[in-house]
Amino acid sequence: MEHHPGKLDALTLKMKEIIRHSGHQYENIIFLCIGSDRSIGDSLGPLVGTMLKEHQVPYRVFGTLEKPVHAFNLEETLKEINKQFKRPFIISVDACLGEQNQVGEVLLKEGPLIPGKALKKVLPEVGDFHIVGMVNYIDPLPTMQFLNDTRLYTVMNLAKRIVNIISQASD
Repeated sequence: MEHHPGKLDALTLKMKEIIRHSGHQYENIIFLCIGSDRSIGDSLGPLVGTMLKEHQVPYRVFGTLEKPVHAFNLEETLKEINKQFKRPFIISVDACLGEQNQVGEVLLKEGPLIPGKALKKVLPEVGDFHIVGMVNYIDPLPTMQFLNDTRLYTVMNLAKRIVNIISQASD
């Protein structure tokens, strides 16, 4: 897994721009980190959420290792967010599966995230923008097997990179 410093800087600048142009105060910017700590491949979101809280970013963070946001509580969490915040600006974070040559990449995209798509789960779309980390690739084997066969090293590196992007964007 290569580290692309130029690419990271571009993502940090893009994140800074997104936050600045959102027109929202820091306290109305929410990072919704989706996933479960019960599967290494799916633990990217809760790891990022925990690390963001440890870095004391000025944003609201939902989804940590202690209190993960996953398929079973996502709708309830969204209701809670919409009750607490008038017009929240949500940036969702999740793990995703891609091509073999994409493993280790971080993508930042406009529009909502469709969580659980690789596992054919039907969950609500979330976020004004979303960040995904390619934790593994899709192969003919059952998809769930790939989230379970994902290396913790890959997930940790992705989490650190995503947290760096978000932390540097808040400076």
